Amino acid sequence: MSTIHIKLFKELTLRELYSFLKLRTDIFVVEQNCPYPELDGADEKAIHLYIKEDDTVIAYLRIIPSKTGTARIGRVVTKIEHRGKGLSSQLMKRAMEYIREHYPEDTMILSAQEHLQDYYGSFGFKAVSEVYLEDGIPHVDMEYKK
Repeated sequence: MSTIHIKLFKELTLRELYSFLKLRTDIFVVEQNCPYPELDGADEKAIHLYIKEDDTVIAYLRIIPSKTGTARIGRVVTKIEHRGKGLSSQLMKRAMEYIREHYPEDTMILSAQEHLQDYYGSFGFKAVSEVYLEDGIPHVDMEYKK
């Protein structure tokens, strides 16, 4: 099992923040050929969970709590050469534990790329929307209710 780091925005080092942004951009913008505003203003209020190898972030996700009773899991990403090792699953499990510990009343939500619906379903998430296009990629809203 890899070490999972959990930090608020104000606790991040510049190197960590840069590593998150680079990884997310490399995958979501470049690999998926999807130009979209990666810097969306949500990182400052998010809880960042990540796994590092040496000094480089190799897997990442963020939790965005809200005042409306939901906690959004997003930006789930693993560096291409580290895929298939269960790193994102480790992060998902820890994120769900974190939400249960710190936001026990919140419903967990996420916006999944359609082809990952079964993956998120394996954690207990259920589709709550029809498939829709987000930045040209088919997505579905999913939620986990306790």
